[in-house]
Amino acid sequence: MRSFTVSALGPRPPQYLPAAGEEIRMMKKHWETYLEKVLPDQPDLIVLPECCDRFPLMPMEDRLAYYRERGTAFLDFFAQKAADNNCCIVYSAVLDQPDGTRRNCSTLLGRDGKIITSYNKTFPVIEEKTIQNIQPGSGPVVAETEFGRVGFAICFDLNFTELTEAYAAQKPEILLFSSMYHGAHAQTHWAYTCRSYFVGAVADNECTILDPQGSKIASSTNYTPFVTRRINTDFEVVHLDYNWDKLLEARKKYGRKISISDPGKLGSVLVTSEHEEISAAQMVKEFEIERLDDYLARVRKFYGSK
Repeated sequence: MRSFTVSALGPRPPQYLPAAGEEIRMMKKHWETYLEKVLPDQPDLIVLPECCDRFPLMPMEDRLAYYRERGTAFLDFFAQKAADNNCCIVYSAVLDQPDGTRRNCSTLLGRDGKIITSYNKTFPVIEEKTIQNIQPGSGPVVAETEFGRVGFAICFDLNFTELTEAYAAQKPEILLFSSMYHGAHAQTHWAYTCRSYFVGAVADNECTILDPQGSKIASSTNYTPFVTRRINTDFEVVHLDYNWDKLLEARKKYGRKISISDPGKLGSVLVTSEHEEISAAQMVKEFEIERLDDYLARVRKFYGSK
């Protein structure tokens, strides 16, 4: 069992232009307000939306000057929040890099406030490059964390199936999506293709938590621009073919210590271990339950496909 509580925040960005010199203070106040709404849930992980410290109404020339003045102020701010509240935080923002480039970046901060890893948006929109000189990242980033294998995507990335497939090959257990664009059923495609939980923090839109079969298990509402949910990344996705009796035997033995979730119409189920000592992988092995990907590979081999 590997359970933890995750919050995704997507409040509407500030719709005002602060007085000169007040930008950093006002943006910190904005995020103080919204963090206070989820911190009572004691989340282990908080995911913030893309460009979370940006004022949308600020003209581009002023925005770039603001970024220069801001520097690492918000990286330091969220690092302190992580340390003060014993949680991890995904801070997403446009950041100048040590090599002189500028990137649209998601930074995972640990419970001690230190950087665990960073991901640079692989597919910035064209205007990000031509107007802001934001350089593209080099592809997937997957990090081993206390939550399992964690991957990242930012906004426009969601459109590119080659990136989805590259992530699927690395088998993340949770994907963290910071964005200003929702993506609709593309979110479902990513979760199912990668067999991964998907946590979407989308500014001024629905924030979602999907399970590894693409089922929405929690979301924000028009009243609350944030969502908190406890999830368990100790799971396996298996097909029902050849597994019906084996799954029943596993349920008989483990009872409430095993969860088998069937979304319907898909033919696969999510097997999750609620056991303190025995993992989902061990349960699947014990009863010789075939994983979905192994089953599909077997079918391809039967028909001579690669």
